[in-house]
Amino acid sequence: MDTRLTAEQDEIRRSLRELLRARCGSGESRAAVDTPAGYDPLLWAALAERLGLPGLALPERYGGVGCSVTELALACEETGRALAPSPLLATCVLAAPLILALGTETQRARLLPRIAAGTLTAALAVPGPDLAGALALTGANGGYTAGGGRAGGVQAGRGPDGWRLYGQVDQVLDGHSAGLLLVAAHTGGYARARTRLFLVEGDAVGVVRIRRTALDATRPQGRVQLREVRGELLGPEEGAEAREAFAALGDPVAAVLAAEAVGAADRVLERTVEYVGRREQFGRPVGSFQAVKHRLAEVYAGVRAARSAAYYAAWATAGGAGEGFGGPALAQALEALRTAAAEGIQLHGGIGFTWEHDAHLYFKRAAGDELLFGPGHRLRGRAAERAGLFGAAGETGLFGAAGKVGA
Repeated sequence: MDTRLTAEQDEIRRSLRELLRARCGSGESRAAVDTPAGYDPLLWAALAERLGLPGLALPERYGGVGCSVTELALACEETGRALAPSPLLATCVLAAPLILALGTETQRARLLPRIAAGTLTAALAVPGPDLAGALALTGANGGYTAGGGRAGGVQAGRGPDGWRLYGQVDQVLDGHSAGLLLVAAHTGGYARARTRLFLVEGDAVGVVRIRRTALDATRPQGRVQLREVRGELLGPEEGAEAREAFAALGDPVAAVLAAEAVGAADRVLERTVEYVGRREQFGRPVGSFQAVKHRLAEVYAGVRAARSAAYYAAWATAGGAGEGFGGPALAQALEALRTAAAEGIQLHGGIGFTWEHDAHLYFKRAAGDELLFGPGHRLRGRAAERAGLFGAAGETGLFGAAGKVGA
């Protein structure tokens, strides 16, 4: 593995950092979060027109740049540094790969160029309480279903005029504002039950969308209600179930999220070091005290280790070198971010606890992502399960049921 970034990768990082520094400061981000959409459409248009960010990991034949998950992760590291509210995660990391993987050629040609141009945003609506479970990040998703009779979820039935969807999804990233919804729905009754993905226009008749109050305001969420809404099946009628595509998507999503968390952790550490270097106590900078140095050194080591894990996960995912690296990398990155943000709040003193300061935004990003895609111990547990480290009695594994080293 060559750990050096290419000239193109360096340029992606540099250009994106410069644009976000100029257009996405603290004041601009807070103002964007308070808008109905939850992000700045002008900034999103600039990211699309000047940098091609929405189409970074899409093939060139659909108007994309043709890069890999590695470049997308590097870009998200920069958006994570700025805590930039944007449709990038929902549209480009979650929705677009599913359209590319499952959609027919007609659907791809109709939707992906608009996504790459930044004129269409999308959101993945997955019924159920656990998005990480559906993506097979915290457990096998073989038993996942998008609905089940009176238990809720989303049901899809075929009528004389096509597919109709009915149900509700409570947590949808950018679900209140996305122009296109990818809705996972239960089809086939009980004898031939399947979970399929459907394309639903955001403003379709029967769609009711409400923005929810989220712990992380920079990661807006919406509740989506579907009342006999017309939907278009993603892919051919005989296509694969959504669960298989969800499982394949898990590692790339985790790798990108890990890089994003590393960027946020690195930035909050920078801000803390800057502050303790100029804040004086007892006639000397707070940062000159050995106890403060030790605490920041621990944070620095954690961020550097998390960056290495995130980069390797992105490289392995893009190159097909192995599976299962995304979850542990995400767990390590979220822990590094949570620790960096907590230390930042403490070392900023009284100002660090105020609503006006940005320190709490980084802490909420870590906590919010753990709720959506974690927690860390489940991410690591799933990785150990996939690696076969803990097998049942009589099974091949590093540890047997009695806790002894296996053969």
